Amino acid sequence: MIFIDQLNRKIELNGVPKRIVSLVPSQTELLFDLGLNEEVVGITKFCVHPAEWLKTKTKVGGTKNYDLEKIKALRPDLIIGNKEENEQQQIEELMRLYPVWMSDIVTLQDAYNMVTAVGTLIGKQEQSTLLKLQIENQFQKLSASVDRSHKKSVAYFIWKKPYMVAGETTFINEMLHLCGFTNVFATHQSSRYPQLSQEDLVRANPQLILLSSEPYPFSEKHIQEFKDICPHAKIAIVDGEFFSWYGSRLLKASDYFAKLIQQLM
Repeated sequence: MIFIDQLNRKIELNGVPKRIVSLVPSQTELLFDLGLNEEVVGITKFCVHPAEWLKTKTKVGGTKNYDLEKIKALRPDLIIGNKEENEQQQIEELMRLYPVWMSDIVTLQDAYNMVTAVGTLIGKQEQSTLLKLQIENQFQKLSASVDRSHKKSVAYFIWKKPYMVAGETTFINEMLHLCGFTNVFATHQSSRYPQLSQEDLVRANPQLILLSSEPYPFSEKHIQEFKDICPHAKIAIVDGEFFSWYGSRLLKASDYFAKLIQQLM
């Protein structure tokens, strides 16, 4: 069977895969929610959902630094990765040895396509189509409820030393837009995740500053630091999984966003 991944690469499988290694936390959770269990033999140490898999499945390392020998020992017949989350050279090494299906997620539509494509890969077409339709329905309701006539400007921080924010062509930026926010760093040219100085933040003057719980674990203790820089901004700690996980967690994201919008507006 021939499949095309989101990097437009052909992947050939001999049948429905029985030994899968997932190198992406949000896609690991998707495999679980599509009904797999024994078929997933390896995950990363950051694949924290579902919790029972983190305890019982073989951890092959991190998303950007895996243990090749551990993966070889698992004898995978499919590896699932992601362009942004995995390191290119390591992925290319795996591609020489195994079928590797890669996702590339920037928009919500990309996420929908990934969900159904992965479902087809693993023989769960019906379940993945239903899941995609459920997520789509939830986001349609969210979009209809958002008042876009009073967009608030926002800076979304993912890291502290150095300060880093989500910029354009990121899935986080897509989620901010769907919530009716205007990302003040969406047009920043340096990077998809620009590094900032305090002066950059002052000049941007966002109305909202969102501090993500991941990958840097921002918490309440960091709020005053940003309040000192932008005293007029409203600052909130947000659950980074809902802004950056593009698998089945999206089914819960729209309700989270609706509550967050109400809190921040």
